[in-house]
Amino acid sequence: MSTTPLRAAMVPVTRQVRAYFAPVNRTTEMPTIFDPGLNGGFDLDAPAAPWIDLGWVENFVRWYETPTDAVRSGARAMATAQFRGPLGARVEFDFRQWGKLQMALACGSEHMNVLAPAAGSTSPAPSGGTPAAGVAVLPGSTASELVFGQGLANNFPAGCLVAVDLDYQQQTGYVGTGLSAAYVSSGAQVKQDPNYVRRVTFNVGRVAEVTATSVVLAQPLLGGAPPAGASAQVVIAFVDREGGSFFQEWSALFVAENESGGRVCFYYPRLSATNASGAAGKLARENLSEFAKPLSALSLRASFLALPFTDTNDGQQVLCYRSYFPAGMAAAY
Repeated sequence: MSTTPLRAAMVPVTRQVRAYFAPVNRTTEMPTIFDPGLNGGFDLDAPAAPWIDLGWVENFVRWYETPTDAVRSGARAMATAQFRGPLGARVEFDFRQWGKLQMALACGSEHMNVLAPAAGSTSPAPSGGTPAAGVAVLPGSTASELVFGQGLANNFPAGCLVAVDLDYQQQTGYVGTGLSAAYVSSGAQVKQDPNYVRRVTFNVGRVAEVTATSVVLAQPLLGGAPPAGASAQVVIAFVDREGGSFFQEWSALFVAENESGGRVCFYYPRLSATNASGAAGKLARENLSEFAKPLSALSLRASFLALPFTDTNDGQQVLCYRSYFPAGMAAAY
């Protein structure tokens, strides 16, 4: 009996690769876990929290750069065993969609919210000058609705972006509610700016509706419900910079959805933004893709170094997991 129909389903066919990112606990270096046994039915359009859908990506390329060498012995130095050298792996691709997290991952360092300026501000700065004062967020607020009190919600008109987080209070270490947005080594580093955490926080949302006492967001805040004592400020734009000492680090899942055949998933427990392998080791930050003269789409080039994770099943140091979910009735090999 011919096995051709069964073997045909063994060829993964996909249109594009879709990217999902989730936070790493920077203090413990604990990643977000993707368990293929539990998450094999990963819903691409509604990923389970804390995974964040960053859209389809293009020019997806992975490199495994761990060298191998041989143990040699005898008069003729014959190979008797192999061993692996320093672990190394990288992944590169283009984000076709622009957003706060896409920009942060592509730039690799601190990513900042440009806060709406104070009236008559005379202290301009490339990453935003003195902002208008924050408005206190009241108890009862959630990741999707921010309560301000009677009349105060009018400070945040429908359609505006809003950053929600605590005042900076001279603390050191990682800052940002829910997601580590920057690392502060000393208060002097950020000039004890009370707005600094809101300048860098990932707790940003778009106002969809304004009520008498609150605003409703189009999407839940990435960092979750505002902590007690948080304030909100209007965000005018996003800005990132070439340079800085902070490194973005995230868990990542790349899914080649099946058009005909099985699904393939590439799970990186820990990815840290780095430079690419382009000309002379340089990274093209943006790419132009012409689709109808004279119009071109501007995409964000992103490059990452894989950091090690210890597999709890056998204690091995691992950089990436590749999972294959065969199509129904496909041959096993």
